[in-house]
Amino acid sequence: MNRVNRYSLSVMAGCLILALPLVAQSQAPVQRPPTLPDLEVVADHGGESARPYYVAIKGAGVDEQEGYSPQMGPQSRPTGRYSEQDMLPVESEQLTPGQVVARDLELPGGFTPIFVIGDDALSRQWLDQRGDILRDMNAVGLVVQVQDEQAMQELRQAARGLELRPVSGDGLAERVGLQHYPAMISQHGIEQ
Repeated sequence: MNRVNRYSLSVMAGCLILALPLVAQSQAPVQRPPTLPDLEVVADHGGESARPYYVAIKGAGVDEQEGYSPQMGPQSRPTGRYSEQDMLPVESEQLTPGQVVARDLELPGGFTPIFVIGDDALSRQWLDQRGDILRDMNAVGLVVQVQDEQAMQELRQAARGLELRPVSGDGLAERVGLQHYPAMISQHGIEQ
């Protein structure tokens, strides 16, 4: 039995983490031990934990109380440094309002549906038309183009109870091949 141990490394929020050993096998199956070894931090270069953002990912093991909340001001955040106001304006260079061609995706089970909008007439019209569907799905909105807090609040009023978060959409655009918004991304695909 030929076994080779490999270690996978992850960098998240400025932390380098050594993950569980991966076992490669050449012929005979290897029985896994009943318990897995603990993770070991190899280096920590500071940064802010991404843990509050994992609440939206069902099954990530993060309680609602630990999650990101746009209503939290600088005094209530654990680090005491940032508020939603500090994230504005948001401009996504790779996304513009326009027509989205529907296509299939295969995302992991338990994926929370998201929708991508901006502070523009097309997004507001789409939000008005699709709002009930988005609320039924418990979708979370990513606002990828918005200038200031007033515009963000106006979008929240138009969303009538939907959760909206200002974020740059460039990373998402690259990962799923998205060029335009408004769009909805669910476990099974992208659509407008």
